[in-house]
Amino acid sequence: MRRPHLPHDPSAPTSAGNLPAELSEFVGREDELALLRHVMDRARLVTVVGVGGVGKTRCALKIATQLEKTQLEKRYCGHVRMVELSALHEPDLLDHAVVDALGLTDHTGRPPRTILHEHLAEHRLLLVIDGFEHLVDACAGLVGELLRRHPRLRVLATGRLPLDVDGEHVFPLAPMTDEDAIRLFAERAAAVRPDFRLAEENRAAARELCRRLDGIPLALELAAGRLRVLSTEQVLQRLDDRFRLLTGSSRSALPRHRTLRTAIGWSHELCTPQQRLLWARLSVFAGQFDLEAAEYVCGGTGLPVEAVLDALSGLLAQSVVAREETAVGSRYRMLDTMREYGAEWLVATGDTDRLRRRHRDWFLGLATWCELDWFGPRQSQVAARAESELPNLRQAMECSLEIPGEEHLAQYLAATLWFLWVGCGRLSEGRRWLDHVLEEETPYDPSRLKALWVLGHVAVVQGDPIGAIAALQECREEADRADDATALAYAVHRLGCLALVTDDMTRARELLTEALGRYRELGELNSNVLMARIELAMAVGFHGDVDGAAEICEEVREICEDHGERWALSYALYVLAYAALQEGRPERARELLRESLTIGHTFHDLLVSVLVLELLALVTAVEGDAAEAALLQGAADRIWPSVGLPLFGSAHFGHPRVRCEALARRELGDGPYEAGLRAGGALDPDAVVARVLADGADEEPQGPGRPRGPVLGAGKALRPAPSPTRGAVGPEHEP
Repeated sequence: MRRPHLPHDPSAPTSAGNLPAELSEFVGREDELALLRHVMDRARLVTVVGVGGVGKTRCALKIATQLEKTQLEKRYCGHVRMVELSALHEPDLLDHAVVDALGLTDHTGRPPRTILHEHLAEHRLLLVIDGFEHLVDACAGLVGELLRRHPRLRVLATGRLPLDVDGEHVFPLAPMTDEDAIRLFAERAAAVRPDFRLAEENRAAARELCRRLDGIPLALELAAGRLRVLSTEQVLQRLDDRFRLLTGSSRSALPRHRTLRTAIGWSHELCTPQQRLLWARLSVFAGQFDLEAAEYVCGGTGLPVEAVLDALSGLLAQSVVAREETAVGSRYRMLDTMREYGAEWLVATGDTDRLRRRHRDWFLGLATWCELDWFGPRQSQVAARAESELPNLRQAMECSLEIPGEEHLAQYLAATLWFLWVGCGRLSEGRRWLDHVLEEETPYDPSRLKALWVLGHVAVVQGDPIGAIAALQECREEADRADDATALAYAVHRLGCLALVTDDMTRARELLTEALGRYRELGELNSNVLMARIELAMAVGFHGDVDGAAEICEEVREICEDHGERWALSYALYVLAYAALQEGRPERARELLRESLTIGHTFHDLLVSVLVLELLALVTAVEGDAAEAALLQGAADRIWPSVGLPLFGSAHFGHPRVRCEALARRELGDGPYEAGLRAGGALDPDAVVARVLADGADEEPQGPGRPRGPVLGAGKALRPAPSPTRGAVGPEHEP
């Protein structure tokens, strides 16, 4: 298998919304849009219903874009979010999909619906839900619950049937009027043939063509695409033939469904044999795909690999496949109706199972390469690529679970994606998949053992000591029996993490030292191994040797710089900032913390981000700005519920917080300090990060209010008092 291409410089734009930009001009529908907007003014749930291809999504996006721009008298305050459900097949993942669409990150084991409720309690939002019909029951339950509990939420949904939720206003979208249909046909025809004009000689044929296609936009666009090689009259003639041939193929279907199917079938008939074959084989993809994936999965008998590009170009020209520019480069997507039609042809060829396996194998390979590339200068690209391929990765796991005897491949894939679950803020979904794949009875081979230690890792981060110890002890015992030195090293490592976050520093040092010795014997060096060193540095520092902790993390920093590793570096920088503060260098600590926060925010890693804010609050208090310190603590308070138990219930981790609060209260007084906490808690986490990073962009000269003296005793560890909450578990990475 060829190594999949990962782009070198992806962009990552951020905005208040996530609506896709229009790639072609919106034509007609002025009356429908005005009426739809009027309905939305007085209804909190509006569902646009209609047949496939009638333009539901385009109309919803047009309205949502207008509302986002005008903010409709500030009703939505700029918060308009869209969740696309066409590529989602598991109802259990619906809540995760909505959390993703809202751009939320949560590392805890809490249900995603809890996260949604917390977010919506504080925000006005218009949520656009597109293509829910295959998940109608789950979607109706979610939407109904969210609307009942959050009066500032409004929902605009699109589907082929209503949600049937109390308070729903159904907006049936009819096919285009004759006038609009002709306008759309002429617009799309001119896009494929610049010299096309409606004139006396073709106007009658165009009008009849639009009438025969019943004004369905998708069918009109397909017909316009044929004008590259045919005249309007020829298109009409061929279309008439296909109507007679295919209309009776589904007597139970609605007339407009039969019309759309006829239009698609007619387009299919006009494809070359290789284009038809590619169309059928591409139906195994969920969501987007790239050229390399299409070549590997779809190339073969009847369609040589070298012919895939030309066949794909033909499908693009006919609007069967759409091209999209994304953060990871050029990608392709097949319209849902086209995918369904292609899947029927794939079943007819008897090739579905083989193609599903080919698809699965490609994404097993992709995940393997991404895991390897994660430890290197392409971490950001790997993260973006894995995010974009998530629908296909899910489908690959489902495929392996459905094929008897191949469940171990689902375990391998779920485990190999540890960097996506842990490094990119997808712990909740990762936990779901790991639990699910381990339900299958398989031998204790390397795939199952890896899934166990990754599950233990995720459980530690989520604050689930029972789940963590169960998975890690099982992995350790079975790896010892199977003489699997690699799995044994990782199990010991993660048990050391568990000891670290439960304040058992002696046990943590023993286990982490043992794990690092095992890694050296194996010749293992990657982000996990670096995290073991960082975690050992934390245990060493908490034991009183801050200089030793700094020395370990300086070595880690050099390795990260040599290999281009950034994620583990963010934690090493945090430990180095901790040490710098103890050495009486708060300005150096602030510099290191800003760099750590930049990395953590890039990877959506709330673990390191919130710890940076806690330590930065202490730095700020030491420098004399108690009001800003209180605000930063308040901002951290808002984030902790999405990570786990605040400061993991650990006396060692919690001492900077206690020290900062004491300094700030003494300087401000109780009332102003509490007010500062509330002000920080009201800030969006993104705004807090922007505030911190902007503050570092233009350093002001040191003033009398920002003393730069020794802090808490140079070279000494922070010595906490015993904590009544010892034993609580949180993320495993922090000093």
